[in-house]
Amino acid sequence: MPVSPAYRPDPRHLALGEAFYDPVTPAPFPATVTRYRNQRWAARVGLDTLDEAEWVAHLARFAPLPDNVPEPLALRYHGHQFQSYNPDLGDGRGFLHAQIRDAEDGRLLDLGTKGSGQTPYSRFGDGRLTLKGGVREVLATEMLEALGVYTSKSFSLVETGEALMRNDEPSPTRSSVLVRLSHSHIRIGTFQRLAFHNEGAALEKLIAYCIETYQPRAAAHPNPAAGLLAAVTEDVAKMGAEWFQAGFVHGVLNTDNTTITGESFDYGPWRFLPELDPGFTAAYFDQTGLYAFGRQPAALYWNLCRLADCLRHLADEEALAAALEPFGAAFDAHLGRLTRARLALDPDDESGVDAPAFFYRALARTRLPFERAFFDLIGGADPTRIAASPHAEAYAGADWAEAIAAIRGAKPHPRREEALAHPYFAREAPVTMLIDEVEAVWARIAEGDDWGAFAGKIAEVGEMRGAYGVLVDEVGRHP
Repeated sequence: MPVSPAYRPDPRHLALGEAFYDPVTPAPFPATVTRYRNQRWAARVGLDTLDEAEWVAHLARFAPLPDNVPEPLALRYHGHQFQSYNPDLGDGRGFLHAQIRDAEDGRLLDLGTKGSGQTPYSRFGDGRLTLKGGVREVLATEMLEALGVYTSKSFSLVETGEALMRNDEPSPTRSSVLVRLSHSHIRIGTFQRLAFHNEGAALEKLIAYCIETYQPRAAAHPNPAAGLLAAVTEDVAKMGAEWFQAGFVHGVLNTDNTTITGESFDYGPWRFLPELDPGFTAAYFDQTGLYAFGRQPAALYWNLCRLADCLRHLADEEALAAALEPFGAAFDAHLGRLTRARLALDPDDESGVDAPAFFYRALARTRLPFERAFFDLIGGADPTRIAASPHAEAYAGADWAEAIAAIRGAKPHPRREEALAHPYFAREAPVTMLIDEVEAVWARIAEGDDWGAFAGKIAEVGEMRGAYGVLVDEVGRHP
């Protein structure tokens, strides 16, 4: 197999031992047609040199990659689902396929699957993923990455030739298998399972592994459990801030969907905001709005408290409380920096008027399109740019006066001119990923197997990523 010199296998999860996973067999799919291949990230892990047959063999048939995980591993975990504990969870339609080092920064990355067949945790499910679900996840991750969110990357999407029956979409529907590239699949639910079964030695082993592999800054803390909780709290707070400035609603913020690296992943009923509405929900089954846009920070904090519960026998309550306490301040600080960066303001300039606060206040009052406001006001709320907006009249009103004054008076981003020279900001309108656009992309595929709109949307988002990357890459944890 012609892997590139950048390929650096490192199957470290095996060191945790068999108590953390179950070997499983991939589904024998009747067909394999590659629909999406992330060459950009494949290059960073040394798999860009695979030809089509090799890509399918390793990323749809799941032949082991060289010197890597020898057989697929369904990971064990529990979790709170809508804040109700469920001990019957685990990888029900996915597994860990490989672990590889990022050639650029050395991070350990997982190749994990979604829709790869049944496991001991499938319960009554078929272990499959609809093609529509796979398309939606690719679109979500591409858009989030473009907006500076630390997210899993959709690495491969292969159509698999099965007809699936589903209650929430027209059936039979087409099937797929997705491979995601993630900075760990260890989640709060992984700790919850060990605590539930009183596996104290395994819990300590997991803490040590997570600190060494993912959260080395926690090693300086006098108590490993509290140190890990403090590091995870900081990263999860930043994830919540990243979602806020992107106008993103995850939809299902269960503890098994919250990783210990603060990386956003696992996209089911996600949505991007049409306008700033704290009550906006993504999942039709979220009847109480538990995971509504404005409640996402509280939901994440609640999940972190459940992680603290798992660590109570390894650290005193004062140390755990101290580890959790900075969440709110961390969320606010990260939101301020990220918002300023998105507006081409200096992310580190906290002097003077709080431009982000005025910006979100005006956006909530006027209900202008969320992404459009960032697009119109970038670069210091330039009068010519505002005048060209279809919402120019709204910006001239009293609701926007303080926000525009604050943006104009703020220190510019050091790379503002470079960013504004990007062709993206000369467009008539920003790229968006609203639900009607996603449905339109899928309709072209479902009705005529036309992938042109999908490819076009990916290309547009790539242009957006190139433009905003100049502003947000240095603010984010990783590109």
